[in-house]
Amino acid sequence: MLSLGSAECGKMSYTHKKRKGITMASVKTAISIQKSLFDEVDNLARDMNVSRSRVFVMAVEEFLRRYQNSQLLEEINQAYGDSPMPDEQEYLERMRRQQRRVIDEW
Repeated sequence: MLSLGSAECGKMSYTHKKRKGITMASVKTAISIQKSLFDEVDNLARDMNVSRSRVFVMAVEEFLRRYQNSQLLEEINQAYGDSPMPDEQEYLERMRRQQRRVIDEW
């Protein structure tokens, strides 16, 4: 494993950067990753002409976006996965009977 950066234990380091005209606070952190993954990120950053930190930020942003989308989809599925309410069920049964009559008459 490779450790990126070092910080005093228990203390966070903040920096302020402007992004699209907005000043945003950044937090420095240290992570440990396998050397092979570090090398891939390093090569990608060089190819994209961005910093390694930016590659990690983009990866985490994408991961969070996908996670939030999957959570939202799960909530939607739960909301629509219920059985119909009794009045809805009665309405569906009436509609089915009506459809059968129309088909029979046709």
